[in-house]
Amino acid sequence: VQLQASGGGLVQPGGSLRLSCRVSGNIVSMGWYRQAPGKQREMVAAITIDGRIDYRSSVKGRFTISKDNENTMMYLQMTRLNPEDTAVYFCLAVSDQYTNYWGQGTQVTVSS
Repeated sequence: VQLQASGGGLVQPGGSLRLSCRVSGNIVSMGWYRQAPGKQREMVAAITIDGRIDYRSSVKGRFTISKDNENTMMYLQMTRLNPEDTAVYFCLAVSDQYTNYWGQGTQVTVSS
């Protein structure tokens, strides 16, 4: 399983960004995690190949996770961003052998 994330950047508070992750391999679920400086990595959103979705409470209603039907692309649409969303965002895929694979991180900075 291989993953490649893209789409981070600098955005003003209240703005939007869309992250993308290209996935290859046999997987059962995918997700986005983030890690802010000095903090532990945390789950942001997750989606199974049959479409079940979960969000951390602080992003519900602001972030939307989605994927393509072939399970080769995953997206995170982020709206109403605030400085607390600043972090390095990682995409994760869980293989059909239930092994976790991580993509490289992409920096999201929310600042005026």
